[in-house]
Amino acid sequence: MLNRWEPLRGRLCRDRLHRMLWEMVEIYSPSGKEEDIQCYLEGILQSAGLEVHRDCLDETRFNLRCVMGQGEPDFYLVGHVDTVADFELQERGPRQQGGILCGLGSADMKAGCAAMIESFLTLAEHLPPEQRPSVGLLLAVGEEEDGAGSLAFLANHRPAWVVIGEPTGLQACFSHYGYLEVVLTTSGRRSHTSLPEHGHNAIESMLQVLLHLGRAPLLRRPDGGLVYSIREMNSSRAGFVVPDRCEALIDLHLPPSLDLEKTVTTLRRRLASASRHIHGLELEVDIPWANRGYDLGTDHWPGHTLPGIYSRLERPLAFTAFRSHSDGNLFFEKGCHPLLLGPGALETAHTWSEQVSLEELDLAAAIYLGLCLAAPPPRQTRWLATEDSGDPERSEIRPVID
Repeated sequence: MLNRWEPLRGRLCRDRLHRMLWEMVEIYSPSGKEEDIQCYLEGILQSAGLEVHRDCLDETRFNLRCVMGQGEPDFYLVGHVDTVADFELQERGPRQQGGILCGLGSADMKAGCAAMIESFLTLAEHLPPEQRPSVGLLLAVGEEEDGAGSLAFLANHRPAWVVIGEPTGLQACFSHYGYLEVVLTTSGRRSHTSLPEHGHNAIESMLQVLLHLGRAPLLRRPDGGLVYSIREMNSSRAGFVVPDRCEALIDLHLPPSLDLEKTVTTLRRRLASASRHIHGLELEVDIPWANRGYDLGTDHWPGHTLPGIYSRLERPLAFTAFRSHSDGNLFFEKGCHPLLLGPGALETAHTWSEQVSLEELDLAAAIYLGLCLAAPPPRQTRWLATEDSGDPERSEIRPVID
């Protein structure tokens, strides 16, 4: 693989890659409004003679899927083109400071998408069709909201391996934290703010619930690795009155070794015990998102391939766990093996200082190119629904290797 990769990585077009990323960041593409950027990227891929499929979610939203080689690929490069919604950040537009490109979506994850596209363009331009590896490229929508694009892809495709270009600083994340989104709602009773004793303040109840939860042993173990963040809190607005409703959104990121079901049970028990300490508490608990973590180890073809690539690039290789929620959780739950690896630093994503190093961007394109060339040929895989209650909507899908 390295003998084929060395001359090809010299054909990667840095100027085209940097220009493509700049233009991608210029296009505001929050979840739900990805049509403009998808049309732009579709044109780039088609200009290289690649066949691009639009997989539609609705009238205006679609994934882009591009494949090369023979057969249905068992390896895909996966990127999401949407960003968080923040027009104030987007108004600043892309800007470059030395070797750093800044702007909304630059790290999360338009840089990863651009590097993946550049690797595909290089393969298409410099290898005849019969010599191209059997690999796929998925540019998905909706990751920042509900993973709609990846779920739509997974309804019809189950590659054995995917590389997702989330910002990892080019560290290889074969393990991934699990994720819980918890919605807490407290109810109270309105009264005029000058007479709060006649009402029940839902905000005060919520603050006490959060303090009670924050003292839980589950969240206070220094070696536990669990990440606990209060993301939002808002209350009813009805004028000059004590609020009768308050809602808080909490993110819990669970290290791969932490059991998801046990964590949920422990969390619910802790919240249920809050009523013993908080007078008049009315609390609702909802967990709309619950994804388990995973650890794939390093004894597999991508784990064996990366050391050679990084050595040739004179880049240290580090294996770590991805701490945030991502579509990697969804791919894993559907039986795929996700490696998260991309340019940029996660800590800057969604912030005023979101940025990516152009050096990392170039290296990412070379790494994706090497992984494409190293990917094994497709398995002869078909997907069958297992028998269950007879409801096809609830049937599990399992792989059968012919």
